Amino acid sequence: MNIICKDNNIYNAFLFSSVLMMLTILFSSLYLNSYFSPSFLIDEYMFSDILTPAFGDQMEFSKQQAIEKFKSQFCGINSKPNSNQYVKEIKLNNECEMPVAIIHDDSVEGVWYISTKHGSLNLYQPEKQIFTKYDIPLWPSRDNPIDSSQVWDLKLDPSNENLWFTDEKQNLIWKFSKQKKEFEHFKIPETNLSFGTIYPVSIDFDNKGNIFFAGIRSQSLWSGNLSMMKAGTAEGISPIPLPVEDFKDFDPSLVSTGSIAVDKKNNNVWVSVLAFGYKGQIYKYDITNKSFKKYDLGDLPSPVGITIDEKGSIWISDHGTSIYVKLNPVNNSLTKFITSTASQKIFAGEKINGQAYTLPYWMKKGQNNSIIFNEHTGNKIGKFIPDELKLVEYWIPSQNKQFGKCKPDLPENSCGIGNVLQLTDETSNGSIWFTEWSENKIGYVNTSIPLPFSINTKDNEITLTPGESKEIRFEINAYTDTLLHPISSSTLTPSGELGASYGIFSENTINLKKDKSKEISFVFTLSNDVAMGNYILMLGAEDDLISISKAIVINVI
Repeated sequence: MNIICKDNNIYNAFLFSSVLMMLTILFSSLYLNSYFSPSFLIDEYMFSDILTPAFGDQMEFSKQQAIEKFKSQFCGINSKPNSNQYVKEIKLNNECEMPVAIIHDDSVEGVWYISTKHGSLNLYQPEKQIFTKYDIPLWPSRDNPIDSSQVWDLKLDPSNENLWFTDEKQNLIWKFSKQKKEFEHFKIPETNLSFGTIYPVSIDFDNKGNIFFAGIRSQSLWSGNLSMMKAGTAEGISPIPLPVEDFKDFDPSLVSTGSIAVDKKNNNVWVSVLAFGYKGQIYKYDITNKSFKKYDLGDLPSPVGITIDEKGSIWISDHGTSIYVKLNPVNNSLTKFITSTASQKIFAGEKINGQAYTLPYWMKKGQNNSIIFNEHTGNKIGKFIPDELKLVEYWIPSQNKQFGKCKPDLPENSCGIGNVLQLTDETSNGSIWFTEWSENKIGYVNTSIPLPFSINTKDNEITLTPGESKEIRFEINAYTDTLLHPISSSTLTPSGELGASYGIFSENTINLKKDKSKEISFVFTLSNDVAMGNYILMLGAEDDLISISKAIVINVI
């Protein structure tokens, strides 16, 4: 499409940046009727006031207006470091860093993160409260005031001496030597005709000197022999085509790679693949035998995050719903779990129109065989403990009203989400670090702080027929004075709502004193149209800072 503009260079640069941002910033709509891109979900509201001037009154649309608009939405100009009992945020040293990838490093007692706007690798040491910055030598986005290159993954290699990270715009994998303080880059020997880059998104290592990575715009798993790779070239890097025959009915541009995880014990690479919103699959690549095995995910449409727990189970987040799943690779069984439903706080307390997704995103390892993940549009960090079937969710105390269905005149930090886009594994002292991409902040959840209450269920499994009702009782034990509200969610719908089924709590406000307990009744009625099978019902309670719920299996016969 040809568009005439008084300042064509400014307009083209801005339009290109805006469109590319929409295709590459994994931000999503909270509503079912929003439009979805294959790699990411985009809230059309987010960009409506940006693109209208571009297509409307082009004559008056200036470079400065574009820059100011970009800053207001993505740079966290007015954001403040908010904290609560469990979460602490840290404002970054430089304006508009737009951080995404982050990793904790015990050897330097700090966290590393990438500024996707300024092109710098940064070390933050919390005990010293010191930032150390290392400029990446090649970073064109640094000089473009309305651009960034998304860096979704940052990892230490097995030597613990080098940091590796992805580079979206330049189609590169980078290496940083902690000892030499030097960068090297490695070219990916493939581009995408439509996007100019395979958009590298996820990296990991085996124990035999190989790096593996995947790109959103590539239908291959990539491998590199670290001893053969040569800086500035593509030597030693080769593709391993994914067997995506089951996606043959989809436009190839809709088929994306989500992320990878290397099972070092069994010498396998696990890969998530999706045609966003339509179909998802998981592939296991046997490194020794150079063969693939596929695992069907049923109606799970958008698998992205993936990790492996201590018992060998594979955990996958669905970034198109509120669901995350456990895959047992021994018997191929799949168990769906669900987050709590989206908080009313995201909508400034107003009633949600339709169903809202929390979008569990990247999955990492927690302590004691737990799984942790960020809820992108749920604005929480979740920690699931499989052995207890317990989910703990920590509310992030920052909200940006420009990311959500929020009225412009609402006060700051009263609506929307904080754009928590990546997180670290849980550290030995119970910290989960995260980045806030549009807020110019990093932060951490302190999971070592005792929880204010606990949930105990008498029944871990119930059997129902369609239309049948059953009373389910659970106990809340308070460890401090607390005011709670009971919560429920289920895998009966992708958003966690009960759908045509419904449930009634015996009370909607629970005021408990320290060391007191109370039994709550939940009368659950299954709708007449629920298909036979197993579902998960989550029951629990929440206050303003934390949600705790337990999973109950519903067998529908």
